[in-house]
Amino acid sequence: MHKNILAIGGTRYFGKLLVQKLLDAGHRVTLATRGVSADGFGSRVQRIRVDRRDHAAMRAAFAGSQGYDIVYDQTCYSPLDAAIAIELFAGKVERYVMASTMEVYRKLLGRQDGAFEELDLDLKAQRIDLAHPWNDPLMADENYAEGKRQAEALLYRDGKLPVVTVRLTHVLGGDDFTGRLAYYVALAQADQALLYASARAATCFISAEEASDFLLWTGMQDFLGPVNAADSGALSALDLYRRVGKVLGLKVRALPHITQGGLSPFDYPVPYLMDTARTRCLGYRFGDSANWLDLAIHQLQPELVCGGLAPVSALEDHAVLHHKADLLQQADVFQRVAADGDDVGGVARLHRA
Repeated sequence: MHKNILAIGGTRYFGKLLVQKLLDAGHRVTLATRGVSADGFGSRVQRIRVDRRDHAAMRAAFAGSQGYDIVYDQTCYSPLDAAIAIELFAGKVERYVMASTMEVYRKLLGRQDGAFEELDLDLKAQRIDLAHPWNDPLMADENYAEGKRQAEALLYRDGKLPVVTVRLTHVLGGDDFTGRLAYYVALAQADQALLYASARAATCFISAEEASDFLLWTGMQDFLGPVNAADSGALSALDLYRRVGKVLGLKVRALPHITQGGLSPFDYPVPYLMDTARTRCLGYRFGDSANWLDLAIHQLQPELVCGGLAPVSALEDHAVLHHKADLLQQADVFQRVAADGDDVGGVARLHRA
């Protein structure tokens, strides 16, 4: 059955893939974005040009709306955004799917053994602060994880929307503009040693294709609540660098470093994983990073050569390389702008879009 669907965001990366798959399935899709980025969908979608952060503008844009079967909200970053969604869509949607993030578990890192399950995060105890400057672009990095947590907490606590929050892990592959995987490729091509915190601190990944497939599938189901989204085949920063070297046919070097993590993208002091048992029980099985990661690495080589990301010069020292890594380490902010071409400025705009 074809559905009437609103995608808030959806002009970039896995968000764009999701919209394409919705159209291919015959659904009627309306895109709500600021209209800054071209989407390539032409007349196949309806468009609402609006700033997601602007409460008055959102209210005006959807004043005459009769509602939607599904809303995919890919730019809900704070309890302020969640409050707008509740006001505008309560009683008018059959399903509200918020693209959330693995970063909601970040404050629990190191406090428990094993992968995080959905209920490990106690949203009932989560403080909600609507007076915080959530929309300050200079605070984009520090606000992100807490903003997502509080957005989820408000949505579930309010209870007026039929909510699913998809907690996506690190998304790689496809039209990846983030530079995280490219950092490792550039480091290997420059014959530079990777400094890493822990060889055993693996984290999980998901391909852009899988992320969009899972969002599509989730929208067509009837379960509610938070759900983790991650492929199997977790890798540490060291594992990933060695994989890059193997794919490129390069001998790579690595050195352990006493640190709390953060030397390179996906470098953590302890394992950072999500459990996907709930998803399996619901009937969806994720793939394995081994099935797509090599191709993602290969696809970055022309990009590096053709100017998508300049290769790291062999003359650059570790201080420069790891300063670049510091800029790339904020995986949460990459997730923030990946779904929507209309990113929210600050560091996100400088380094991610």
